[in-house]
Amino acid sequence: MELAIAAVVVVVIAVAVRRLSLNRVVRQRHAEPFDGVVYRVGSAAIAERRCDHPVATVICMHGFCEDLRYFTRHYADPRLQLILVNSGDYHLPIANPTFADAPWVRQPTAAEGSIEYDAQVLVQALEFLPKTPSIRLHGHSRGGAVLLEAAALRPDLFKRAEVVMEAPVLPRGKAHRAPSRLGLWLLPFLVPLWRLAPLNPSNRRIWGDLGNPRKRELLEGLPFNPRRIATMAANIRSIEEWARRRDVDLYRNIDHGVVLVPEHDMVLDADAMAESAAQAGAALKVVLVPGASHFVLQDRPEVIPPAMPVGLAAGA
Repeated sequence: MELAIAAVVVVVIAVAVRRLSLNRVVRQRHAEPFDGVVYRVGSAAIAERRCDHPVATVICMHGFCEDLRYFTRHYADPRLQLILVNSGDYHLPIANPTFADAPWVRQPTAAEGSIEYDAQVLVQALEFLPKTPSIRLHGHSRGGAVLLEAAALRPDLFKRAEVVMEAPVLPRGKAHRAPSRLGLWLLPFLVPLWRLAPLNPSNRRIWGDLGNPRKRELLEGLPFNPRRIATMAANIRSIEEWARRRDVDLYRNIDHGVVLVPEHDMVLDADAMAESAAQAGAALKVVLVPGASHFVLQDRPEVIPPAMPVGLAAGA
């Protein structure tokens, strides 16, 4: 009898601790200067870098547990109008941000933490902010699914826009190793341990080469970017549900672009990714990237097509 009572007490305490941990806001770890303005859209954000006379527009959507800094150094050319979406309920990694109000901002109606939520934010960035006819949308990992969902919402906005999907979550895709129900339940206990050592022997194979200091810094920030573990859990559930529910007919909303499939992806299943992308036909070029981990932009930046229009080489 005493053991049974003790067991019940332990379970009650574990459930209470789990609930508190799920919704506790973690302290932000990284923030960098950003020369531009930020639009709050629900619990997400759109950051637009200052550029008075751009020659091309690039809109970026980061992946699960990442933040908008993933793209900033690659698209550093000042002639680019760089627009960055930061996921719902994620920390904004901008030091002393300059916020701006805009009449076009609309509160997303989808569930916070879902792919659909961020897609509704991305659509607003694409509809109202580009200053040039040359538009690229670059999505990494979960960000690839956000691009496809946004294209389904507003296919008219994606006409003639170039899409770069880097190691993306795709319809019929799957994780390299899908989390179990138990793993999801234990997330509030596991994430605090991950925060103690973001790069450790147990997850070393996931990250690929760590010789790039910028890549190391970005990866070390992963468990601190979502404000709450509840948001991480919502992201994971949304990714799995979206990939299972959505079909390859989504590709019909893409005019042209590229899917970059890394050789050594330990986050998503590269074979399933390539098989799904192949269903897009001529609209999407599928490029297998040797020697790259899930983080292609950090490992092999040279495989990303130039963002400038033909005749405007970088540095010209």
